[in-house]
Amino acid sequence: MEKPKVITLTDAAAERIKAIMAKSDKPVAGLRIGVEKSGCAGMSYKLDYAEQAAEMDEVVEDKGVKLFIDPGAVLFLLGTEMDYQVDKLSAGFVFNNPNQVSACGCGESVELKPVDKDRLAALSEAPKSG
Repeated sequence: MEKPKVITLTDAAAERIKAIMAKSDKPVAGLRIGVEKSGCAGMSYKLDYAEQAAEMDEVVEDKGVKLFIDPGAVLFLLGTEMDYQVDKLSAGFVFNNPNQVSACGCGESVELKPVDKDRLAALSEAPKSG
């Protein structure tokens, strides 16, 4: 049985990540994604270039992009879709995360719960689309 992907990308997010990595001044293997304690809601997403996977990283490949997920973030990100949105006044990555409980008013931080055992079991048993 194939395990569920921690995170998936929309086409817009994949294209934006590829464009950003192409402009890096050093070789980049992918994007490292994590969460850290921050802001009034408790946590924020952390993105950085990755030259290679760290020893315990969860490696996800989606739409031609390699993502290296910090092991401490896996249960907070499981089932997340990462998008890139542009509107009239801003542009940025948006995380459609089923583990998000709330967000602060300024949009800088979120409250996340680790995925619960029942949902984890359901994700593990769900049929994969090809």
